[in-house]
Amino acid sequence: MSHTPHPRRHWPTLLLVLALLAPGQSVVRAQEHPLEGTWIANLELSDDPDLAVETAIKAAGGKVERRWFGKAERGRYRGGPAEHELYDRLSYDNTLRIALDEPEVWMGYEDGFERVFHTDGRSQSVGASQHYEEGEQDFSLAAWEGEVLAVEGRPRDGGFTLETYTLEEGGQRLRVELEIRPRSFGATIRMVRIYDRQ
Repeated sequence: MSHTPHPRRHWPTLLLVLALLAPGQSVVRAQEHPLEGTWIANLELSDDPDLAVETAIKAAGGKVERRWFGKAERGRYRGGPAEHELYDRLSYDNTLRIALDEPEVWMGYEDGFERVFHTDGRSQSVGASQHYEEGEQDFSLAAWEGEVLAVEGRPRDGGFTLETYTLEEGGQRLRVELEIRPRSFGATIRMVRIYDRQ
């Protein structure tokens, strides 16, 4: 007489096999993407945003106010109209937080400003706090170019940003190349910001 094993004895093994066959359904999140984390601006290695703005003003034929003794407070061009907030966050904020849940990318800046966009070709509004109560919204598009995250932003003023995010130094440093063109500017602001992983 053959002995048939009781089906209840095999449930733990069956559950283990199903969990291994369905990794997308796992309760534990997959390994964090190397771009994720908190990044702190390295001001010594980054371009000075004020000088980048002045270079663009001069390129457009404008004049820059002379600074006595060659000194001026950092951030003197920060704080324009509300529709320029994205430009300010990219150029001046010293903390950048990044989280990825493909295809969604979340970027958090200082003072609770945040952006959400996707890498699968669709656009998504920036959820930037109280500034959007009147229906005006920024939006961004993104795509992976190999290991580089390329982002195109469309701020509320009708201008644009082109941003590339590249890891360096074994993933401990983040290089962000920016092209910023507010609608009211006659030339593009170009700068590189370097961040260290916190």
